[in-house]
Amino acid sequence: MPFPIEEKLVIGVASSALFDLSESHQVYLEHGPDEYRAYQERQRDVVLARGVAFPFIRRFLSINKCFAQQAPVEVVLFSRNSPETGLRVMRSIAHYGLDISRAVFMTGKSPYPYLPAFNAALFLSANEEDVKSAIDVDYPAGLVLPSRIADEEDDIELRVAFDFDGVLADDESETVFKRDGLGEFHAHETLHMARPHQPGPLAGMFRKLAMLQQLENQAERDDPGYRRIVRIAIITARSAPAHERVVTTLGSWGVSADETFFLGGMDKSRVLSVFKPHIFFDDQLTHLTSGPGGTIPMVHVPFGVANRRAADAGPGVTTGAATPSNDPAPAA
Repeated sequence: MPFPIEEKLVIGVASSALFDLSESHQVYLEHGPDEYRAYQERQRDVVLARGVAFPFIRRFLSINKCFAQQAPVEVVLFSRNSPETGLRVMRSIAHYGLDISRAVFMTGKSPYPYLPAFNAALFLSANEEDVKSAIDVDYPAGLVLPSRIADEEDDIELRVAFDFDGVLADDESETVFKRDGLGEFHAHETLHMARPHQPGPLAGMFRKLAMLQQLENQAERDDPGYRRIVRIAIITARSAPAHERVVTTLGSWGVSADETFFLGGMDKSRVLSVFKPHIFFDDQLTHLTSGPGGTIPMVHVPFGVANRRAADAGPGVTTGAATPSNDPAPAA
């Protein structure tokens, strides 16, 4: 029997993350909500182009094809649209063959309050306000940043990369680093190396990805020719001796990554360009770069001390990118 939704790994995605809505956004900006609604209704049968999160979502849904009996994952559309203006999105979903059947349409309001109702372990959106509002009430969310799209059809793997502090773990240690510097950070982590971190905003998602790893481990035992789908990486600026607390924390959660990188402050794009994740989560915008001409989908998790400090600095200092141009207010 398929898993009930309480046991699935559920991702909520806004249409602004899944598809390129730049054209309809321009209509909204230039002509207002009434003309936007009329435009979307006229364009119902015009398929939307793929957005930044599309390659990730497509591969994520393919997990159910390999584990049809369990169907362990699900994607739910969370939209600021009305059902009428959202028809174009739903028809585009059908065009691409994405197995998304559940949807939330809020007719102009933010959909994030309904994330717990659908057991969502992640909410992806290009609407900065919605993402920050979700994070503020301890819901797992990430802001999809504009980037070029690369979606190789013959690449069956799903590669997911996470920063550690402020993403998988809380911001306790990052607070020490910001306040006292690198030396005190290392001393703090050495002192507390046997004490696991408290979970960060995406810890629940990481744990459920580990559930998929277990399914794949069993599939390998049953069929030595099975090709694994999911590869998980942790890419952190930490280095020895602060690496031990990462290992302690993951061990206490009963999870592990396929690849773990302790970079000691080295530019993360050097590793990202090799691992080529279909999505990368980090709490600091300065780390969210894949280098010149990069096509790695980057997601900002606006959580923790780094983002609070920038917000407290007042006008002119931003915690994230401005709301991307492909994010019309009613079409998240």
